[in-house]
Amino acid sequence: MIIMVILLILVLNLPLPVSAYEGEEEMDGEYREVIATGRVLEIQETEPEEDLSEYGISITAQKVKVKVTSGIYKGEILEIQHNLANDPAYDIVVKEGDRVELYIDTVDGEIETAYISNLTRNIYVYYLAGILIVLLLIIGRVKGLKATVSLVTIVFLILRFLIPFILKGYSPILLSVAVVIVSTVVTFILIGGLSRKSFSAIIGTSGGVLIAALIAILIGHLARLTGLSAEEAKMLMYIPQEVVFDFKGLMFAGIIIGSLGAVMDVSMSIASAMDEIKKANPSITFSELLGSGMNVGRDIMGTMTNTLILAYTGSSIPLLLLFYAYRYPFGTIMNFDFIVTEAVRSLSGSIGLVLTIPLTVFVSGFIYRFKDGRD
Repeated sequence: MIIMVILLILVLNLPLPVSAYEGEEEMDGEYREVIATGRVLEIQETEPEEDLSEYGISITAQKVKVKVTSGIYKGEILEIQHNLANDPAYDIVVKEGDRVELYIDTVDGEIETAYISNLTRNIYVYYLAGILIVLLLIIGRVKGLKATVSLVTIVFLILRFLIPFILKGYSPILLSVAVVIVSTVVTFILIGGLSRKSFSAIIGTSGGVLIAALIAILIGHLARLTGLSAEEAKMLMYIPQEVVFDFKGLMFAGIIIGSLGAVMDVSMSIASAMDEIKKANPSITFSELLGSGMNVGRDIMGTMTNTLILAYTGSSIPLLLLFYAYRYPFGTIMNFDFIVTEAVRSLSGSIGLVLTIPLTVFVSGFIYRFKDGRD
């Protein structure tokens, strides 16, 4: 429990980028841009400052009173000019009582202007995380506690190790492989202890993820993928740290991390099933144990490969609708860099997952064979 609390504190106490520190960013002498949170107290409809109806744009102008609830201006009440353009993609619609994020421009410590930059949504994420942890502890008890520590450890490794060191210019592929190995070892030792089952699952998971990574790297180079298919990747070229990123490496690192969860699930399920089979029938032969393990793996294989494919497809439904709406030929769709990137991501992960099954089965079988000293 103490370890879990320490890890939670470390993860939740992550330093924000310089531009996101409340009241800390200085630009051009005494000019500061402060990010804070606030609560909407009152909303009044007003006349827009500029009439854009001749351009087909309908502006709804509001004066919003907001009480600042964080930062150096906490407690102050601001009157903010807030405009809506009747565009659901960009409008930030607020009502009384809403929590909002504020950008406050100051000169010599005095507030010049302020505007609402977003709704504050992170509290609901914290609620969901809390519900997950409570359910893990109630249903899983000791196992649930271990699963929570494992989850926090993985988040800690990603946010405190992987991301910062990539920003320092280190290889994203090597860093992601290190995160995968450490996460796998910690997770399986926490859940299964120092046992043959854990060792089999560790080998199976590490092998499956590395196979997926190698396949993705090979196909990525053959298909000449750039790693710049996502808008976020393109934005990385203009960050203030001026890091020269290996964008292909970032793409492959994402594939490695993304396939970890499903592969861990498969390898532990098989290793655990084979361990139970061996306990139930200590006299089972090596070949029979392998056959039983493969039968379990085949049952898992169909659903888990669907899991990876559907996870990536589910996040792309709006994009698929666009393609169908504009009647793009299938061959044209499959030539887009970002489509091929997602296809390589999901298919290489699925291949690694499938190959994890025989790898885990044979490792488990040979461990028990070595232990028995027979067959």
